[in-house]
Amino acid sequence: MKTALIIGCNGQDGKITKDLLLNLNYSLVCVDKDYVQSYGNSFSDKVDIENFESVSNLIRSIKFDEIYFLAAYHHSSQEREQDNLILLKNSYAVNVYSLFNFLEAIRLFSKDSRLFYASSSLIFAGTNEPIQNELTPFCPTCIYGITKLDGMMLCRLYREDHGVFASVGILYNHESIYRPEHFLSKKIIKTVLAIKHGNKEKLIIGDLNAEIDWGYANDYVDAFIKIMELNTADDFIVATGKANKVMDFIKITFDHLSLDWRKHVEEDKNILYRKRKTLVGDSSKLMDRTGWTPNTSFKQMIELLLKEEDVAK
Repeated sequence: MKTALIIGCNGQDGKITKDLLLNLNYSLVCVDKDYVQSYGNSFSDKVDIENFESVSNLIRSIKFDEIYFLAAYHHSSQEREQDNLILLKNSYAVNVYSLFNFLEAIRLFSKDSRLFYASSSLIFAGTNEPIQNELTPFCPTCIYGITKLDGMMLCRLYREDHGVFASVGILYNHESIYRPEHFLSKKIIKTVLAIKHGNKEKLIIGDLNAEIDWGYANDYVDAFIKIMELNTADDFIVATGKANKVMDFIKITFDHLSLDWRKHVEEDKNILYRKRKTLVGDSSKLMDRTGWTPNTSFKQMIELLLKEEDVAK
């Protein structure tokens, strides 16, 4: 039986990864802020991922086959700006320094453990290249993107200088029922369902023409597993390779519920706090190495999100 550690287990990707690995009969330790849950073993000590001694004790106690670093301090483009100093400190604490604690603990105490780090397409946020691959120059334009890039560079350092298996997934937008309320996909799905049930009248959106490379989160977690099964660690873009407009997302959602979007949708540029370039990822390298492909279409993803959200009400 393989053993795995999921860091950030209460986030979207963490929850899906946990379910997938349990179905594969893994023994798991799932860690989040002030939270530890074990499956198939008796580990129950609290783990502070920002504390090297705490992380080292965990890695020494259980020499995991696989470690999924999915924790992230994330600030959605739909949220108002935070104080930059607080945002910087929190982002580095989680996205970089905590990752370092695990990489160093693996180097010292569990050299055979494999680590997967979830990076972000925002490392390319300022690019002029219409489609990005692993050779596209990095150009983050926000603190989240900067810290995710620094985490990626740490993985490369430990991979190349210390022989640690540290792979990186450069993840483009991927959605599920577990998205927090402030994410655009969740806002659209919940609001349209509320309109359907007579609890709301309007969906107000900042930019209907914004384009996003949107995928289904379950497909992306499947990519994590395939990346960890490779003989050699590397960096991989995980994306659909297709951009869809926010308007397309909205139309499909309303059409699926037999509603006329024109009666309920308003565009308000005042709620657009941060406008970003369209990012579209080329996953050819991942597909060639692993055989992975996104199995859920854009339309299918939206229909699944509607079904899951309606059932969860």
